[in-house]
Amino acid sequence: MAAFTKLIRFKSHDNDIYYADLGDLISEVPGPGSQVTAYKSFEDLLSSNNAETATVKELLAPLPRDDLPIYCVGLNYKSHSIEANLQIPKSPPLWTKPPAALANPGQDIVMNKYCAASYPDYEAELVFVTSRTCKDISEAEAEDAILGYTIGNDLSCRLFQMPQHSGGQFFYAKAFDHFAPIGPALVSRDAISLSATRVALKVNGEKRQEADLATDMVFSPAVILSFMSQGTTIPAFTAVMTGTPAGVGAFMKPKQFLSDGDVVEVVAPGIGELKNRIVFE
Repeated sequence: MAAFTKLIRFKSHDNDIYYADLGDLISEVPGPGSQVTAYKSFEDLLSSNNAETATVKELLAPLPRDDLPIYCVGLNYKSHSIEANLQIPKSPPLWTKPPAALANPGQDIVMNKYCAASYPDYEAELVFVTSRTCKDISEAEAEDAILGYTIGNDLSCRLFQMPQHSGGQFFYAKAFDHFAPIGPALVSRDAISLSATRVALKVNGEKRQEADLATDMVFSPAVILSFMSQGTTIPAFTAVMTGTPAGVGAFMKPKQFLSDGDVVEVVAPGIGELKNRIVFE
């Protein structure tokens, strides 16, 4: 399906939503005030119909649909399982975040007192997006059902991941509004080599996480998508956060949870930089 290389989605100054293809991986993601050739629908972009020149007001998560649950995977990096002192399971642990958890590049992540007091933490993640509706697909079929890759931050309130609070379920800890920033660009599956990709995270400029996907990731995106589709219909354009490497705040010594005003940056070459500021109410 992919007829793009590096996709962005943005709101213009007249508050219309547009899609644009930046054309190559080295192109910088445009900032506010930039003018780009863009389309008012993802379908128009794929077919190159009804192109317009539009001015970027703010970037949006680069997803063709923003009304779907976001799937998440746990314990998918060897380094994270070691720091958490947890055994890697035979199958990918899965849960979802509701659509209201989605947040945009550059958006302030506003946390109420309840979340701010519940040990908020970060998780840098590779994110893939499905290209079609999937059910009961093989790993080989899953490879062809991936539209592209971006990055995200699986924000979590660690208090509610503690067994006495959650019984081992992670949904509540991760499902709060705007706890899934994603972006800034979606790179076509054929335009990026995951074996050569690294995902890193900084808090206030200090590097906390860095993952070499080739050596650290346990379950590949195709394995994840095949597994989650068994007996379950996965809609087209579903975003899937694929897990985090070592370095989360909960396992630092001393622990380093997020504070008011912290700036969290997730970075991957070719995809760009996802930056969000934490704001406590």
